[in-house]
Amino acid sequence: MPTAIIADDERLMRDQLRLRLNQAWPELEIVGEAKNGEEAIELVSQLKPDLTFLDIRMPGKTGMEAARAIGAGSNIVFVTAYDQYAVEAFERGAVDYVLKPPEAERLQVTVDRLKSRLAKPKEAVNDSVTAMLSQLAEKMAAPKPTYLQWIQASIGQDLRMIPVEDILFFRSDEKYTCVQTERFEALIRKPVRDLAEELDPALFWQIHRATLVNVNAIEGVTRDIRGRHLVLIKGKPDKLEVSRSFLHLFKQM
Repeated sequence: MPTAIIADDERLMRDQLRLRLNQAWPELEIVGEAKNGEEAIELVSQLKPDLTFLDIRMPGKTGMEAARAIGAGSNIVFVTAYDQYAVEAFERGAVDYVLKPPEAERLQVTVDRLKSRLAKPKEAVNDSVTAMLSQLAEKMAAPKPTYLQWIQASIGQDLRMIPVEDILFFRSDEKYTCVQTERFEALIRKPVRDLAEELDPALFWQIHRATLVNVNAIEGVTRDIRGRHLVLIKGKPDKLEVSRSFLHLFKQM
């Protein structure tokens, strides 16, 4: 029976990956979980799993640093929200590189690839990794910007993964950022200034130092009696103030 460990600093992601792997590969035994790179290295040393599923951005040692330390001790699969590390991942000898959240169909491709790798002699495996790296390097010769696709937010005591296209706007105060969708409101700790760098600027406009709005959620722009410009949100009573420095965004409207 093949064995594996999962390393990710987010419990929700570990639980989700465990569930998806159990569905795609019931025979695979998850023998351990790690919250960071150091724990992953220690688990591989102790348990000697056939496979290690590594997040890349983790506190302490990153997934890349952990993969370097693990070396040939386990077959590595990177599971991450960022695709700009793909070439480096394969240079580290990764079997595959899966973007979060792992979809069932994509993960099945990974499972089939892993089964094939475990059945091959080591020499054949090295040849296939070299060929995969060459193909990926060609595809990424002109890399495109990578933007956030999901937001992990708190709703009461629960965590939820929210697709960014479902978010109407983000609005920050001194401590939290409100994530507003059509159906609910959630909270995150990441400030708007950081979100503005990680979200697609064609989808989310920053209209105030504390506000980002989904352009598809904009119903129109109005003025109040004080002369302030306010963005109206489709299906919502919220009116979001536009700073003067961002008024140019609405000249085309």
